[in-house]
Amino acid sequence: MSEGVARRSGYQYEAPGGVEPWEAARARPAEDSRARETPKSSKSRKKYRYLRLLPESLVRFGGFRKRKKAKSSVSKKPGELDDSLDQLCGLGCLVSPCCERCNNIRCFMVFYCILVLCQGVVLGLTDVSIGNVQREYSLKTIEKLALELSYDISSGLVAMFIAFYGDRKKVIWFVASSFFIGLGSLLCALPFINEENNKSKVGIEDICTEIKVVSGCQSSDASFQSKYLYFVTLGQTMQGIAGMPLYILGTTFIDENVATHSAGIYVGIAEFTSMIGYGMGHVIGAPLVKVPEDSTSATNTTGTNGSTEWLWTWWIRFLSATLVAWFTLIPLSCFPHNMPGSTRIKAAKRKQLHLFDSKLKDLQVGTSIKDLCAVLWILMKNPVLICLALSKAAESLVIIGDAEFLPIYLENQFMLTPPVATILAGLVLIPGGALGQLLGGVIVSTLEMSCKALMRFIVATSVISLILLVFSTFVHCNPVQFAGINEDYDGEGQLGNLTAPCNEKCRCSSSVYSSICGRDNIEYFSPCFAGCMYSKALTGKKTYYSCSCIKEGLITADEEGDFIDARPGKCDAKCYKLPLFVAFIFSMLVYSGFSGVPIVLAIMRIVPVQLRSLALGVCYVVLRIFGTIPGPSIFKMSRENSCIFRDVNECGHTGRCWIYNKTKMAYLLVGTSFLCKLCTIIFTTTAFFIYKCHVNESTDIPNITVKNPKVKKKRRN
Repeated sequence: MSEGVARRSGYQYEAPGGVEPWEAARARPAEDSRARETPKSSKSRKKYRYLRLLPESLVRFGGFRKRKKAKSSVSKKPGELDDSLDQLCGLGCLVSPCCERCNNIRCFMVFYCILVLCQGVVLGLTDVSIGNVQREYSLKTIEKLALELSYDISSGLVAMFIAFYGDRKKVIWFVASSFFIGLGSLLCALPFINEENNKSKVGIEDICTEIKVVSGCQSSDASFQSKYLYFVTLGQTMQGIAGMPLYILGTTFIDENVATHSAGIYVGIAEFTSMIGYGMGHVIGAPLVKVPEDSTSATNTTGTNGSTEWLWTWWIRFLSATLVAWFTLIPLSCFPHNMPGSTRIKAAKRKQLHLFDSKLKDLQVGTSIKDLCAVLWILMKNPVLICLALSKAAESLVIIGDAEFLPIYLENQFMLTPPVATILAGLVLIPGGALGQLLGGVIVSTLEMSCKALMRFIVATSVISLILLVFSTFVHCNPVQFAGINEDYDGEGQLGNLTAPCNEKCRCSSSVYSSICGRDNIEYFSPCFAGCMYSKALTGKKTYYSCSCIKEGLITADEEGDFIDARPGKCDAKCYKLPLFVAFIFSMLVYSGFSGVPIVLAIMRIVPVQLRSLALGVCYVVLRIFGTIPGPSIFKMSRENSCIFRDVNECGHTGRCWIYNKTKMAYLLVGTSFLCKLCTIIFTTTAFFIYKCHVNESTDIPNITVKNPKVKKKRRN
């Protein structure tokens, strides 16, 4: 793909962002001369290359390349590129022909994607683990924030420094990322090694009885809780530091080693791999989650054996991720800082037009903090860069908002159980976003879009996703009657109170939500709140009898002749619109994901080559400040505002929300996504018009046509 693009771009001038024609003109004669070589000369050339591997590797190991470059530059013709900057593949001075065959961007992408996939798995596992611990323990607000935001805060603090100081030798930073990703995963595994969770459960009868034995308040293992907070926070901090070289330096390294219009495919593959890895982490960790029991138990149990097995399997998964991350250490160490052909690609891209480039063409950037501040000030004055960075932050808020609202929305709107709603939301969110990232990169690379075309593409796909989002609001189900919530126990109770005269003597608890559907087609919070006196197990499922609150409906008898009053689970809403809603949301997420890769490519094209890493660093800092750090907290607060009924246990602690206002949830889901996509459209449109204005005013755009390079070569000869 990249070779074809390079050939096509040699015949006519291309819009800013394309490959320069003079580069193809120089490359074509060299190819012709290699084609005219005799087999004998080809063999001798290959033999000579093998003989010089060891001396060149020693020169590379000893650090004499700079001296060699200075000596040979005298004999080079003006304008001729110095290929001596391209380095060999090997570990230090150990260089072999077999390793040299892998000295290309495709082999690098294999190990790079393995590492990106591994970090995604670790982040997914950590998020599942954190959510599980938050449900099991009563954590303070500061402890929750430390667990949830340590990754984003640490990555935002180091992004600028890594982008500035790591731009010169990126491979070293990739190796460091590999080590720290493995170390961070290992730290997350440490709390679960040889640890038993002796937390006791509250034993509550799930049927109505006046004499009920209820255990005291839940006791938690304080040592495990403090150990978990310390190690997981430290592990998340490690992951945040390790992620920045991958997503900042990795993107610019890919861009330096492929043609301009091929970069989108490679960046799209990397983004796709990252999201798939995160989804795999959730899938791997889901079987280990302690889901709240659907029905309470009459016995008081302590989770010793089960908890020990649960904790043991957690650390095995984290340890496996550590080994995979450290597997990439040696392969990534073998790749050189300058791959074969990268010198010519960089030289071609330096000739491209960049916004505000008149003062930055020959910019020499030092390594001091003063130089960093000076270059940052230059980038901060670039309005197009800031607008595109804000667009990327808005795109991240779309995913965060959908991740917070979609599972609860599916559960309440379409009468799904919590596990089914969570799995379905994961199957929609992760594949939809990942597929959008990949297809977005492939489309912009195939169409060879210029910088202005990239911005138009972002706006167009965002408008389409908005339209699909609006259509999804019309797909909803009529609410089912819920006793004590939107139905008042046939006039005996009051809305907002689960207790009524028919169940006031049952000593019911709202700590565990185990809904049942009565024969009157009304849903009850639990068999106790329905006043059910006893239950039977028929064909593996419980059935409830003599329910004092259920007085109407069709009476059916079981095999023993007793009349069944209620069955476990939610009542059938008789709504079959779920597939249509999933189709709209999935399509919306795919079109929304189209914007991810084009935003990154546009940011890299509006700044000079030497400032691309730092520009991405600025983008990630803006992303953290306006997106990933405040986003989850804001969406959780807005989601909790739609809560109708919340658990308050025997100890007086406020627990999770059991029931939400469906209409308010729909407005919140659609409203937040709509607002974020609207921000993307506004910021990208602003960037487009500013860019267009400056390009029209620029006088540096050449209007020339390059003739066939083969004809030029023949005339010279």
